[in-house]
Amino acid sequence: MKKGVSFLVPVALMALASSLASAPDPSPLQDTCVANAEPENAVFVNGKFCKNPNLTKAEDFFSGLNTLGISAVRINYAPYGQNPPHTHPRATEILTVLEGTLLVGFVTSNPENRLFTKVLNRGDVFVFPIGLIHFQFNIGHTNAVAIAGLSSQNPGVITIANAVFGSDPAIDPDFLARAFQLEKNVVEYLQSRFWYDNN
Repeated sequence: MKKGVSFLVPVALMALASSLASAPDPSPLQDTCVANAEPENAVFVNGKFCKNPNLTKAEDFFSGLNTLGISAVRINYAPYGQNPPHTHPRATEILTVLEGTLLVGFVTSNPENRLFTKVLNRGDVFVFPIGLIHFQFNIGHTNAVAIAGLSSQNPGVITIANAVFGSDPAIDPDFLARAFQLEKNVVEYLQSRFWYDNN
């Protein structure tokens, strides 16, 4: 009996831990939630301010929606502009090029750190897996435009350079110098740069 109980305790703890580790977007409590920045004229659903559903019109569905478990963004790239290496910790991203030519890519996780890149032209689509570092670069001489869909209403974004060299408070430059195999003065120079929203 004691042997059976000692086996069941770790199994029960693993089952409990795995059920607690799941973190999907909350299920919607109503059919739509049109984003509303004016709380006095809104209803509060799943932690978001929504336009009163009785006042919703078709025109509203071209603006932000909440509680549907997805998000979308239009990205405009100047010639040779970029969306620098970043990650979305809570979402897979699918990108469609509407105009121009983009070099896109992502890097797999450790220990392989394998780089996948592709040149995308108008109409091409590329998927960036959840949590992996990825980027886009306009390699054309003209502007480029893309639409991205993300599999979460709150995908999060971590721009790698901003997080590492622009943290507040700053990460110890001695540590970063060792981690990146750089001279300390190079790290201090990078930390002194203006890192906020430089993409």
